[in-house]
Amino acid sequence: MIDINEAVVQDYLERMRKGGRIEAGSPDHSLMYRLSQRALEITAVINGSYHGPVELRALFSKLIGKEVPDNFNLFPPFHTDCGLNIFLGEHVFINSSCHFQDQGGINLDDGVLIGPQVVIATVNHGLEPGHRADNLVSAVHIKAGAWIGAHATILPGVTVGEGAVVAAGAVVTKDVPARSVVAGVPARLMRTL
Repeated sequence: MIDINEAVVQDYLERMRKGGRIEAGSPDHSLMYRLSQRALEITAVINGSYHGPVELRALFSKLIGKEVPDNFNLFPPFHTDCGLNIFLGEHVFINSSCHFQDQGGINLDDGVLIGPQVVIATVNHGLEPGHRADNLVSAVHIKAGAWIGAHATILPGVTVGEGAVVAAGAVVTKDVPARSVVAGVPARLMRTL
């Protein structure tokens, strides 16, 4: 396991949840890389063979650095670039082949359902050519009872409202109102529930 100072990591994670820029070549950029290596090491174990539900929850707890609820369910494989900035409520389900880019923080509240091959991104790159390698981070929040359909992509800074549905294949670029259905690329409001 990669040895990283816990106090430095916690400070970094808290700052990333507030959003901002990670300059290429900076100490934060180096830490981001080291945390990704830690996540790759743990997800290789998660994805490498069968694990029963109890063992899988223990491995996921190690990945995110905190205990997951006994009612959490995951269908591997699962991929992430950090793991430590993922926060789970009760009764969360993550289907197979999801990719979470959680450096900026991902919150999944109670009863959230994540379909297969969903991408949740909290990191973007600078548009200016001289800063293209910089990383811009912004948290994603999926509120209670929301359902994210297969192959959907949630982009940095998005909040999906309570009880909302993101249709399969949607690309969500802005906040989704509570109890609504969004679909398309980019996602747009289809109806209210």
